[in-house]
Amino acid sequence: MTVILNSVLFPPSPSEQPSAHGSVFNLAPLSKLSPEDRRKFVKYGRGRLEKPAFSTLNQAFEYHAARSPHAIAAMHGSRAISYGELNQEAEKLATLLQKAGVKQGESVGLFITRSIPMLVGMLACLKIGANYVPQHANVAPAKQLEHIVDVARIRIILTLSTHRKQLPTFNNSIVLELDTLLKSFEFRALDIAGKRPTKPSDVCFVLFTSGTTGKPNGVQVTHRNVCNVVLTSPGNLGVTPGMRVAQILSIAFDMSAWEIYVALCHGATLLIRDSVIEHTTSNANVIIATPSILGQINPDNCEDVKVVAVAGEPCPRPLAEKWAIQCRFYNGCGPTETTIINTAKWFQTGGALTIGKPTPNNTIYILNDCYEPCDIGEIGEMWAGGAGVTKGYLANASLSQERYRPDPFLGDGHIMFRTRDLGRWTENGELEHFGRTDDQVKIRGYRVELDSVSAILETLDNCRLAITMKVDAEKLVSFVVPAVIDEATAIAHVAASLPYYSVPAKVIAFDQLPLTPRGKIDKRKLLDIYKNHASPSHEPDIGNSAS
Repeated sequence: MTVILNSVLFPPSPSEQPSAHGSVFNLAPLSKLSPEDRRKFVKYGRGRLEKPAFSTLNQAFEYHAARSPHAIAAMHGSRAISYGELNQEAEKLATLLQKAGVKQGESVGLFITRSIPMLVGMLACLKIGANYVPQHANVAPAKQLEHIVDVARIRIILTLSTHRKQLPTFNNSIVLELDTLLKSFEFRALDIAGKRPTKPSDVCFVLFTSGTTGKPNGVQVTHRNVCNVVLTSPGNLGVTPGMRVAQILSIAFDMSAWEIYVALCHGATLLIRDSVIEHTTSNANVIIATPSILGQINPDNCEDVKVVAVAGEPCPRPLAEKWAIQCRFYNGCGPTETTIINTAKWFQTGGALTIGKPTPNNTIYILNDCYEPCDIGEIGEMWAGGAGVTKGYLANASLSQERYRPDPFLGDGHIMFRTRDLGRWTENGELEHFGRTDDQVKIRGYRVELDSVSAILETLDNCRLAITMKVDAEKLVSFVVPAVIDEATAIAHVAASLPYYSVPAKVIAFDQLPLTPRGKIDKRKLLDIYKNHASPSHEPDIGNSAS
């Protein structure tokens, strides 16, 4: 009876090949839960089964290139390229990379900015079973690029002529200027080689994390991982041929892969932004962004937008309400290591703003410090399993072993990832997010969840965004938007809802908070602002200067 129940509630994921014994959910680790919580742990913890239409990204793109070769694949400024032309250029570059000795599984550096040649470089790597390592030129420090080239053993780097002089000297790597190369007679005369099979398990790109706690680590993301997001619902965002998807994020940020492939794998047109973000979003049907980036965009100027998706950091409720009035709004969550998002919520005005449920073929477990399942409704750490879990960190076995562990619930060789996000299940099976484990601090001996303080501030009239930080052993400081918010009123508002030890000692108001190049709140800069008792001397960087 138990085996039958397991098979019905937790059948094998279509993205994995079950063993001879089948891949069923293991109830043994749930023995300490009540029968009802066991049932909910199983029911809530796994996304529905949905098989992606294609198993590799280039296969999906090539389908649309063959079916609609004259459809516009991408636009950047005054330049446009059709699916047929983009496929042809990517095929030629793939041939050239093969002639240069790039083999399946090898990494190619893509140190570049948003452009049509960027897309050619990405697709060419995928076609030969290689992977690309994206870094935003003009933003990534020279030492970081040198570290990445060394760790990923990159022999060929693709860039643009405008960035060539800004790159460091790589002694053992060849640097190719893509824009110059694509215009050359020799390139155009290249004969395209034959079929190049790519496997779902091949790494498609290596995404280096920001490295805020040291040197960045490369996350190995496979075709299977990304296809599971962009080719299933809701990650596909309802994109169909002819729709226009904005490409506004840094290519070094994993969410940019969502923008790019949700367009190119569905026959849509990718609108690549210039220096003014609203030039792009005002013409788009789909916007994918961090809440901080979306907060810079006026929805009144985006009448054509049908779908908006945010992830990467907590979404303020006022922002969700503002956009949900005029379009379908998704709030997602998931670290790079679980491939862009592994939970999502279709938020409708007046409803609960959670991070939703596991996306298709993915699992979420709420565990305690002893790695045991928490009771339903109890706050614990989120662990992620299923098709979104990536291959681990490049050349860092010890960190991979620490964060990626055998999945005791699915078993059969499955792996789960420790997200370090705190969450709990609601009674209707949605996930409430309570920030990062390192955002849970002690003040005067009491535990305080920083996001809960910010959430109260965001219920204040006119407050669009709030960030709370611990600045010393006994003090919290909050940063809010816009600048007209009165500090005393804001402090009193928190004091009316939370215990005294959760009340910020200071509330600093700005019209705009500083962002990292990846479009998230720059907490380091905020801490510096507080320490220096000064406002920023320039407009916060939201990546608008990159193009």
